[in-house]
Amino acid sequence: MKNKISPHELSADERINNFKEVVSGYSRQEAIEEARRCLQCNDPKCIGGCPVGIDIKKFISQVVKGDFKGAFYTIKEKNNFPSICGRVCPAEYQCRKACLFTKKGSGCAAENSINIHFLERFVADYGIKHNLQLPLKANPKLTNYRVAVVGSGPAGLCIAGELARVGMKVTIFEGLHQSGGVLRYGIPSFRLPRNILNYEIDYLKNIGVEIVNNIVIGRTKTLDELKKEFSAIFLGLGAGIPSFLGIKGENLANVYSANEFLTRVNLMEADKFPDYQTPVNIGKNIIVVGGGNTAIDSARVALRMQAINGIEPDVSILYRRTEQEMPARRLEVIHAKEEGVNFRFLTQPVEFISDNKGFTKEVESVKCELGKPDLSGRKRPIAKKGTNFRIKADLAIIAVGLRANKLLTSLTPSLKVDKWGDIIVDKSMQASLPGVYAGGDIVGGEGTIIEAMGMAKKAAASIIINISNN
Repeated sequence: MKNKISPHELSADERINNFKEVVSGYSRQEAIEEARRCLQCNDPKCIGGCPVGIDIKKFISQVVKGDFKGAFYTIKEKNNFPSICGRVCPAEYQCRKACLFTKKGSGCAAENSINIHFLERFVADYGIKHNLQLPLKANPKLTNYRVAVVGSGPAGLCIAGELARVGMKVTIFEGLHQSGGVLRYGIPSFRLPRNILNYEIDYLKNIGVEIVNNIVIGRTKTLDELKKEFSAIFLGLGAGIPSFLGIKGENLANVYSANEFLTRVNLMEADKFPDYQTPVNIGKNIIVVGGGNTAIDSARVALRMQAINGIEPDVSILYRRTEQEMPARRLEVIHAKEEGVNFRFLTQPVEFISDNKGFTKEVESVKCELGKPDLSGRKRPIAKKGTNFRIKADLAIIAVGLRANKLLTSLTPSLKVDKWGDIIVDKSMQASLPGVYAGGDIVGGEGTIIEAMGMAKKAAASIIINISNN
């Protein structure tokens, strides 16, 4: 079997001084060579590993033949934003994990599994370069109906495109001054360039989607008011409330949530201060707590901010388990290591230590050992008594997950939620209120973009069926 073809990357020394995209993608020939490695299985498990069901076998076959246009249309039949997903989807835990080259039962894709995500990205970028788009299929029975979408993250953008293509009038309401939700404020531009995100959003506007920014549904406008104006409502609020550790000293100055830190840089251009009036403190010894993609993104952003500001990079990730249990993408972990991020595994913070001005200066931690698996299926970290030690930390970033934003649900008691504050939906993604649907992190999703899109597509189909039947 031929070796896999890896796309080109900026060197670590070059990329830590800027926010340029790290991975440059395949050339035409490289894409064809990688696609040729695919065995074209009779029963392609990779399709089942994709949350939106892309016909992976078919589009790879088209790439082999050089039919990039056909491959683009094959992907777009299922995936609204392949240029985004091809860059940020955790493919090693989804389609690539299901590849025949990965042994059954493996927790992650094998090294030699087909680079489906990079092939998808190549095809998507080809589509952008040649201005390809699926033709609209307006249904005369639907053109007089209006749908409100709350939130412009991946779920909101996806359902807006699904409904607009069949002729519905869609309005997206976004609380921030720019659209994209977590795609914009949560993911650094070195992983998802802003021109790619802007292209996809502009496409939605071109097919008639209206986007209203700076409006918070629940405050600026209530859900009841929306129900009077629109035939259906989709709630793609995301889960924007950060979780914290609950330890002493967590309220000290220079202890950030990852949400705030990344928003200041990714959305509000803190890396260009003072040209942009968004300050963010940058320490000499930075620690990031967590093991997911957000933790990795925070560490890599922090390291770049140090380098840009002339500070010798010193960023460490503290994680209670081992590298094997980290939910972060393997590629991003590799990139973080290449760039100089330190990893301290089996390490759990127990207290932030203050200087005489109320700023964090150290974090006291304990060593952990792994016990029996917990509800997540991963081995539970157990703190070892008597192993306390301190790490210098004049800036800390907490990246241990997000919780549901209850602003809207607390003001709409008729909208049922579970004990975590997530909106309860049925199999059709409909909430407890008639005509109200929800999807993505606000219904307790796993936090992946492609999963949120899968929910949005299911909700779109339900809305179309229900309206058509009325």
